[in-house]
Amino acid sequence: MLDRLNFLSLLAVGIVAPGVSSAAQAQKVALYANVGADLTHYEVDVDGAALIKRGTVTLPAGVQYAWPHASGRYLYVASSSSASGYGKPGTDHHVTAYRIDPATGALTQHGDPIRLPTRPIHMTTDIPSENILVAFNNPSGLRVYRINKDFTPGVEVKQPGPIDAGIFAHQIRVTPDNRYAVLVTRGNEGTPSKAEDPGALKIFEYKNGVLSNGVSVAPNGGKEFGPRHLDFHPAKPWMYLSIETQNKMYTYRMDGGKINPDIAYRVDTLAEPRNIRARQAASTVHVHPNGRFLYGSNRAQDTIDVGGKQVFKGGENSIVVYSIDQTTGEPTPIQHIETRGIHPRTFHIDPSGRMMVVQHNLPVDVRDGDQIRTVPAGLSVFRIGDDGKLTFVRKYDIDVGDRTMFWMGMVPL
Repeated sequence: MLDRLNFLSLLAVGIVAPGVSSAAQAQKVALYANVGADLTHYEVDVDGAALIKRGTVTLPAGVQYAWPHASGRYLYVASSSSASGYGKPGTDHHVTAYRIDPATGALTQHGDPIRLPTRPIHMTTDIPSENILVAFNNPSGLRVYRINKDFTPGVEVKQPGPIDAGIFAHQIRVTPDNRYAVLVTRGNEGTPSKAEDPGALKIFEYKNGVLSNGVSVAPNGGKEFGPRHLDFHPAKPWMYLSIETQNKMYTYRMDGGKINPDIAYRVDTLAEPRNIRARQAASTVHVHPNGRFLYGSNRAQDTIDVGGKQVFKGGENSIVVYSIDQTTGEPTPIQHIETRGIHPRTFHIDPSGRMMVVQHNLPVDVRDGDQIRTVPAGLSVFRIGDDGKLTFVRKYDIDVGDRTMFWMGMVPL
């Protein structure tokens, strides 16, 4: 059985990080990244901070998210033919299991997919991987599915009553003690013609796949509160939450597994929070395996017309690095570093804490002096220093055509 740091973080390998075991430092890691329905396996060379492309499997529709079984031997992949956000609805929505070769990381389909009612935006397993929890964004929803004894996804777990899933669910996680499920619901920004939809954390007691006694955490009634993604500290009772629409990082304390609804700390994610040139959106957040550092991504992709071409308007596409006070849990920013691409939707850290890979989901034209050039989608690789700071190593450009790189993650073998 993998420890929590390995399978909860979905991470990979690198050079020695303080506070990380020698087993994690030596562990082999596979990285998986999608382009549309194709999910490609990369071998991870942490010492060389490099990725080696291997095989590709094809899902029933576009990959939305994936999560490994606690054993590390299976990967559950959610897919959908729906467009992201409130885009065109599709009809094909599934969870498919893949067996992970323990020596190479190669994927082999394991059993038949199960059908889902609408587009899945996020998924996880509970801590022992007895059930799969799936979040849906439109309409916002949360469902639980058994994992069969043969590790294939199984039947839906009947819930005792209706589930309050808020507005635009974006992530579902189970607390490290397996006692609570936390559904992150982003809401929607207001427009000149439509009022803001409030965001919230929907927290449920969780036992054997059953959700009950839901409560809502929504500061200011959920107004100006657009949460997107959370992560738990590996050893302390602290939870970190990115606030997408306000470009903030919130810290929450936990007591006996319960989340204290009071915000302990609020910090900016942007290097220049008073110089927003276009829509900025905070995204993924991950705690370093040693618990000393916290990372978040900043995204911008809005364009303007330049000579008949849509060209990047400007903004921060970066990773923000925070040091974490080991007594209080307070994060303090120590670095903002450009990711060398547009719209870094997600990133992952290897289990040894020595390497980070950042995914950019689409190509965008940018101005380069008097010229216009295309910045491709792709994967940027960074080394992580003993001080938690990042050093850029290389970017792998990927031609996505008319498709999107929507998910990427690493799994220790």
